[in-house]
Amino acid sequence: MQPPEPGLRTYDKARATPGFTLFSPLRGNRAFLIDMDGQPVHEWRLQDLGGINRCQLTDEGNLFVTQCTLDGPPLMAGKGGLLREYDWDSNIVWEHYDENQHHDARRLKNGNTLYIAWDLLDDATARRVQGGLPGTEKDGKIYGDLVREIDPSGNTVWEWRIRDIEVEKYPICGICDRVEFGHANTCAPLDDGNVMLSFRVLNLICIVDRESKQIIWEMHDQILGHQHDCHMLKNGNVLVFANGFHGHTDDMFSHIFEIDPDTKEIVWRFDGKPPQSFYSANISGVQRLWSGNTLICEGARGCLFEVTPEGDVVWEYLSPYLAYSRVLEAELNWVFRAYRYPPDAPQLMGRL
Repeated sequence: MQPPEPGLRTYDKARATPGFTLFSPLRGNRAFLIDMDGQPVHEWRLQDLGGINRCQLTDEGNLFVTQCTLDGPPLMAGKGGLLREYDWDSNIVWEHYDENQHHDARRLKNGNTLYIAWDLLDDATARRVQGGLPGTEKDGKIYGDLVREIDPSGNTVWEWRIRDIEVEKYPICGICDRVEFGHANTCAPLDDGNVMLSFRVLNLICIVDRESKQIIWEMHDQILGHQHDCHMLKNGNVLVFANGFHGHTDDMFSHIFEIDPDTKEIVWRFDGKPPQSFYSANISGVQRLWSGNTLICEGARGCLFEVTPEGDVVWEYLSPYLAYSRVLEAELNWVFRAYRYPPDAPQLMGRL
């Protein structure tokens, strides 16, 4: 069976949202801005291993990325370790090394940086961890997660650790290894200073209060299907990519959910047509655009597409860029996240 032809596949100019889309091949060493015709209009070439998870533009118009290192804990899913900022010409202008960093990182409005890192649990805490496949710890050890904020000089100014919650309340999903308690993949800063987090193997999204460091809101539900990229919309609702992995035994496909945080009801959703046509078991993300449309990154297909509120696909692009996965020993076009900027976005500095 031949894979579909990469590049631009759908473009409804009347209904799609004009702009430039930023993404990078997972584990690749380049990042791209493409126009609505799917053509690259700018490219960054990264030093060392590459290995991008999330990439974004800073307010100064630089590229902020996480890159993979070869050291750190013996875990590979989401491995990072090096946070970097590149200028428009691919020169490194800032970096921070933390061998435990993984998955997500964000440049904050105050110039600080928020990121996720692994945190080896002590034996007493590890014994409290419930669920998961028996005997799947790493050399008898379990890694938790921490969320850390650093200033531009790399000094820690705030930190939160999952080991401090009521561990027994959140069992690891029964089909997942016990090597990680949490497997955080998203740290989304909120306007009030609090942080929204996603823990894949717990089917948990939550908000941590910055001052008290307590969980003040949560949705702990298998319907999330080992979710990614939860964040708060301007209307106060929560948008999330529900991967659908083990979401229900008869529902092995992905969804986009917009959730009312007060009632936890799904007030808007996107499903594939037919449902099985939309599925990424891992990675992936979602962005509500300024037009009201939604940009979706179907990560494990390398497919970026835009849908209207009615669910019509008005733009679709399949990444042609491959990168080698040491875990799967194959070249893949996977994309962890993608983000669209309007043509007049201040981050673009009028360059395009």
